[in-house]
Amino acid sequence: MEEVYEGLIVRATAGFYYVRDTERVVACRARGIFRKEKKTPLVGDHVRFSLQDVKEGEGTVEEILPRRNALVRPPLANLDKLFIVSAAASPPPDTFAIDKLSALAEIVGIEPVLVFTKCDLAPVGELVALYRKAGFLSFAVSNVSGQGSEAVRDALDGVCAFTGNSGVGKSSLLNSIAPGLALQVGAVSDRLGRGRHTTRIVELFRLADCGIPREGYVADTPGFSALDVAGAVLIRKEQLPYAFREFAPYLADCRYRGCAHVREDGCAVRTAVERGEIAPSRHASYCAMYESVKDIKDWELNK
Repeated sequence: MEEVYEGLIVRATAGFYYVRDTERVVACRARGIFRKEKKTPLVGDHVRFSLQDVKEGEGTVEEILPRRNALVRPPLANLDKLFIVSAAASPPPDTFAIDKLSALAEIVGIEPVLVFTKCDLAPVGELVALYRKAGFLSFAVSNVSGQGSEAVRDALDGVCAFTGNSGVGKSSLLNSIAPGLALQVGAVSDRLGRGRHTTRIVELFRLADCGIPREGYVADTPGFSALDVAGAVLIRKEQLPYAFREFAPYLADCRYRGCAHVREDGCAVRTAVERGEIAPSRHASYCAMYESVKDIKDWELNK
């Protein structure tokens, strides 16, 4: 009987899943049964695997252990934190995109962290304060002076990924907070024999190998935005209020059961907005998202 080990998928490419355990990284193929069951191992999955060739370090993924969460684009499982990176200027911050991404992360059980780069170009203190009041870790960063980088680095733990639209300075931020990541990525490019920008590979790098002396991983992913995540995560209208964490203290106090928290009289959430306890921009984002999901049927969510 083959011995079975447990490990973490840290890279997937060309039909191989690279699984790290306490001793090594093993290049594994997935069992054919996964295809029949329409299951696909993802980077970030905890799996059980067997070894077919100990000398060559080759094996087979035998079982995918239960996931806490998963994204389809990018294909990642068991994320602890999603760092949502926006710029103070060039391009200006889009609060609706930020709120949509944070809501989608909340629904699947990923902790959103807000990072505003280029704070040397425009003030972002109000935005940082807005999201901190909503209950999020939120940081202002300058990739020029290094302001705020250490605080972002200190927030890394578990399995983390970074998202942000083109031009917000995500790559510069990653190079600043995880100086070893560029070296790690370069080594991968050499092994694969092609440039990083011609592939859709997702890979996890140990924080300790990136110059951050603590347990955990950072995901190196192709850039992805709210549109990528929204294409894979649909929210029921009944779930949506719980994706805005600052609504929680007020949800039980609305006059009517089943309140949509959009324009109803006696809505405790709307009252909290009027009192300045909930940011108007956050409520506006909620209302826009509610309009987009209110008519979605259950069969559309489950297809």
